[in-house]
Amino acid sequence: MRRGASLLVVAAVLLAGCSDPPESKLDRPGTVPSGSSYVALGDSYSAGPRLGPSTGAVGCEQTKGNYPHLLADRLGLDLTDVTCGGATSTDLTESQTPPNGSPVPPQLDALSSSTDLVTIGMGGNDGKVFSELVTTCVGKAAKDRGGAPCTAEGASFRVRAERQIGKLPTRMVEAIEAVRERAPEATIIVVGYPAIFPEDGTCPLLPLARGDYPYARELVSRINDGLAAAADQAGVEYVDVWDATDGHDICATDPWIAGIIPAHSGLEYHPYAEEQAVVADLLVAALR
Repeated sequence: MRRGASLLVVAAVLLAGCSDPPESKLDRPGTVPSGSSYVALGDSYSAGPRLGPSTGAVGCEQTKGNYPHLLADRLGLDLTDVTCGGATSTDLTESQTPPNGSPVPPQLDALSSSTDLVTIGMGGNDGKVFSELVTTCVGKAAKDRGGAPCTAEGASFRVRAERQIGKLPTRMVEAIEAVRERAPEATIIVVGYPAIFPEDGTCPLLPLARGDYPYARELVSRINDGLAAAADQAGVEYVDVWDATDGHDICATDPWIAGIIPAHSGLEYHPYAEEQAVVADLLVAALR
């Protein structure tokens, strides 16, 4: 994953003047034995829409096929899954009303002093960045297939996206601190996003304008940079999903992310079961 200069700059800014972070519980063996209390926080990339029986609140598109359930099954954990499609970092502390559903409590309400493990998988929905990319930008592409109507310098989407990327590390540090306040003994892991967009080329399953493809890929990579920097600043683990999924983007021969028309069970522009299984594997490895 491209982690280079942008991650170093963000990390340097965040770490300046900060004291050493507390020791991660991940450095201690046996921190999440069978029966441990596990709370999963996150958006649709953690909720696993349409990957099995529904398990969460109506409208959240949470299913039994998501990585929190896979991880809990693998390690015998007592799971409380409050992941919800469309969730932003604000929904950690405020009620969220998912489409066609009723208001759900703030996700942090699921935490307690007895929580042993917390995963956080969110950030891409802040400022509606991801949703606009696959709706507004796809719509603009119909009138300018060869251009970059959403991501050219000065384009309104790009301006908003840059603003959100700049704010993300601070928001996530605050989120991690809020988790630690409510679950002081918990191991906390921040989960990144997969490689959703191709490195080269275009495809019918991703009907963006040709010139918007490079920025779309860069956008997700930079969101991950911000998440990784925040985890480092807060002294918690970051699980890099990008490297493990690169080459399995929407346009790949073997895609792990659905395009505008899913090839099998899954929601458009969201992970297939293969991607969620890889995330569960990465979390098991991190915890062991």
